[in-house]
Amino acid sequence: MKNIVVLISGNGSNLQAIIDACRANKITGNVVAVLSNKANAYGLERAKLADIPAYFVDPTLYNDRTDYDKALIEKIDAYQPDIVVLAGFMRILSPDFVTHYQHKLLNIHPSLLPKYPGLHTHRQVLANKDSFHGVTVHFVTEELDGGPMIIQARIPVLPDDTEQSLQTRIQAEEYRIYPLAIGWLADERLKMQNNQAVLDDIALFDNLG
Repeated sequence: MKNIVVLISGNGSNLQAIIDACRANKITGNVVAVLSNKANAYGLERAKLADIPAYFVDPTLYNDRTDYDKALIEKIDAYQPDIVVLAGFMRILSPDFVTHYQHKLLNIHPSLLPKYPGLHTHRQVLANKDSFHGVTVHFVTEELDGGPMIIQARIPVLPDDTEQSLQTRIQAEEYRIYPLAIGWLADERLKMQNNQAVLDDIALFDNLG
């Protein structure tokens, strides 16, 4: 069973999907700790309700991002993680953090990467009158939302869609594909090789550099 540590900043709905998948034996692992940079993140309550250790790591106690990330690493490494999952963790991570967890650090982003890295993806999809929207799970590298892509889900943009309706429909896909990707990594079927995600020795996406 793999040890999974999850980092959150908010509601923790993806965290809940991951916890549920572990407990349904869809992931060969367990969430062993949850960390947040926000004291009032409801995801911390979700962890406590599931009897999972939950920690608020206060960014204001540290001089800069590097010092903060060192504190995160110390806290995370106490749980000997096999997989570190970003589930709505709204901080840009330092290169040292990313390097420390290279090949076992995953993120989910609400767009069809490489389109729309960063924030306000639903707004951009509507503004550009896109026909489709989606969500991407990827390995984390130093490039913001730019690591090797693992899996995407796509939905049509409907004539009456709003940012809220898109978010709701995208989240339903997130809860489906994030546990799936984590499960592949837990089963050692998924790897990061030569800046590509490889599943069962087959590259999943062309290397987009």
